[in-house]
Amino acid sequence: MTKQKSESDLFRQITQGPGLVSVLGVFVALLIGGLLIAATDSKVAETAGYLFARPSDFFSAVWAAGTDSYIALFNGAIYNSSQGFKPFLETLTVATPLICAGLGVALSFRAGLFNIGAQGQIIIGAVMAGYVGFAWHLPVGLHLLLVVIFGLIGGALWGGLVGLLKAKTGAHEVILTIMFNYVALYLIDYLMNTEAFRRPGETNPISPILDASAVFPSLPGSNLHLGFVMAILLTLAVAWILKRSTIGFEFRAVGHNPEAAKTAGVNVARTTILVMALAGALAGAAGVAQVAGTEKVLTNGIAGSLGFDAITVALLGRSTPWGTFFAGLLFGAFQAGAVNMQIATGTPIDIVLVVQSLIVLFIAAPPLVKTIFGLNPKKKRAATSEPVKAGAK
Repeated sequence: MTKQKSESDLFRQITQGPGLVSVLGVFVALLIGGLLIAATDSKVAETAGYLFARPSDFFSAVWAAGTDSYIALFNGAIYNSSQGFKPFLETLTVATPLICAGLGVALSFRAGLFNIGAQGQIIIGAVMAGYVGFAWHLPVGLHLLLVVIFGLIGGALWGGLVGLLKAKTGAHEVILTIMFNYVALYLIDYLMNTEAFRRPGETNPISPILDASAVFPSLPGSNLHLGFVMAILLTLAVAWILKRSTIGFEFRAVGHNPEAAKTAGVNVARTTILVMALAGALAGAAGVAQVAGTEKVLTNGIAGSLGFDAITVALLGRSTPWGTFFAGLLFGAFQAGAVNMQIATGTPIDIVLVVQSLIVLFIAAPPLVKTIFGLNPKKKRAATSEPVKAGAK
């Protein structure tokens, strides 16, 4: 009886654990995405015209549309016969800023704060890192180190200001971070049209190219740069802070219950400022990865949509450091392979965005996934309890 109970508990832990639910959520999202791809395929539309005459043609076309698109996505993101694993290196490159910014959002989530301002923090981090990179001319090693440090400081200041305003005035961080995003966006627009930032002789808002000593070294034959190692180190650092450090315990305590944490002696105001500053620094690291790794110049579009994608990555990673890391890799693969999918199969690139959104939907709704796959523990307990009651009678 004890052995059966332990095996039942183990099975329940596996089937009800967040890892399996996340995998199943991704699977369902990919399945629905495949159906959407099939719905836009011309061959499927053609065979639908004589569906009842030859249904095998229709279902074969549906299968081919979905599988061909996902194979093309895999070839553009992981491996193909002509380039080997070079597409995977591109995936790592695209994932680097997503991981860094996602860690910033995840860290604030763990402290009960909704950091919607990663976009602005990335921009400010990129502005400070980029300026140090092209305006200062320093020795190799020192120059790149200062680029990274100033990028982290820029993001930390932008995030820390939000924490300070929230701690001192009680203003909601969601409103503050959204407004700070707009301030950062218009600030970089202004700066890129000043002589200090705009490249001499250029009318377009683009900075001088960063000095060779100020950029991350790249792997020969690819765009993958040392910024990916920075992303790994930051993931390790955040995991250590949350699990092993006193300040990490305070972050989690405030996130669970600020009033109880305050009663236990935690300085909630200081914790709020610190967590937002650290979250901003992590997002600033994404700006550093962009300006000193991928782009090597500063433009007003340097952040793209990274800040908003980072929110999705953090949600998919369940606000855990390593979950965010692998979620960043997954989204990096989607973005890296989307272009090849469109070129090879003609599938609209927006389908990838739909699949990403569906993944977040199912990850954010574990009961829905459990219901789809029959993993609802309450129903199972009710079903197993009925025979016992009948026997008792």
